[in-house]
Amino acid sequence: MSGNPDLDALARRVIDVNKYMTLATLDPDGRPRLSPLYYTPARYTDFYWVSSPLARHSRNLDERSEAEIVIFDSAAVVGRAEAVYLTATARLVGDGELEAVCPEAFRATLGARRFAPAELRGDAVLRLYVASATACEVLVPGGDPVRGRGVDIRLPADPAAI
Repeated sequence: MSGNPDLDALARRVIDVNKYMTLATLDPDGRPRLSPLYYTPARYTDFYWVSSPLARHSRNLDERSEAEIVIFDSAAVVGRAEAVYLTATARLVGDGELEAVCPEAFRATLGARRFAPAELRGDAVLRLYVASATACEVLVPGGDPVRGRGVDIRLPADPAAI
């Protein structure tokens, strides 16, 4: 637990109201690869998405499971931004896990297509991935009336603390 219930609530709100996250992986040469992805959160710790296993970010995750994620509203007014930064371990969901995981990965998808496990197995064009958060921080704007310091900062949060 972060010890900051208001920051934990902020993290939950940002995760709940946004639909896209930016996933950062590392290419084999060490260059960052950024990918915007539609996601479904589960328990504020797991973040699911569907992607081609041939996509560069998917291939990067095959080599190195470490990932960074940012979730934010790109239409926010300047000075009013809210963001969640996650450190995570990401991976392809195995064929044997799909039956159990698909109901949570495709719940409340707000218009997004729901995939059946059979559509995501083996050599399917699209596969299911999950990032499991190991750390979380939230953006605190410099002008925040409680924690503001004149410049934007990141502070730890635990969105799973309820």
